[in-house]
Amino acid sequence: MSERRGDDGVTIPVHACRVTSISTHQAVLVAAEVPRVGEKVATHFKDFGLLRANVVRKLPTGFVIEFEVDEAARTKLAAKIVWLKKHGTQQAADKRESPRILPRNPRSVLTLDDGTLMPCFVIDVSQTGVAVSATKSPAVGAAVAVGSLVGHVVRKLDVGFAVQFVDKQAAEGLEKLLQMPPLPGKVAEAKK
Repeated sequence: MSERRGDDGVTIPVHACRVTSISTHQAVLVAAEVPRVGEKVATHFKDFGLLRANVVRKLPTGFVIEFEVDEAARTKLAAKIVWLKKHGTQQAADKRESPRILPRNPRSVLTLDDGTLMPCFVIDVSQTGVAVSATKSPAVGAAVAVGSLVGHVVRKLDVGFAVQFVDKQAAEGLEKLLQMPPLPGKVAEAKK
């Protein structure tokens, strides 16, 4: 999680989430942090830009928003949706040693070095690290676990933080490890 200041100086929390379904009227989002029904939100997605919306329903894995847009914006959104369905999303080649993947279930549990547990959202994961969004952002250098994957916070992101794993992980089974709790004492060991 990160924060922005509104025009009135009020701190506005920023959270990562993922669109699982979208139409010109609504979108279904997967997220670790779920706003209240009726809350106004501003979303920014690479393929759709900035869209203002209201939260209309909570789901076990996230929430549903209804867009507050005029007909011109709705028509533009419809064209983008049609284009994406025809062409898919195109991304530049990832030249990392371990390519990033988007886990099918991006919800996990973050364990801090003091034993505190909190829900988190996995932005992406590779064999060497993970990008995470959570209510609290640990300090750079802090030992943490995301699921059962132990590592250290290496940098802050606009919507969270990046964790480098203590050990490189095998590609197969990586998603399963995001859903499992860490072994007792593993985060404390990494702290040393």
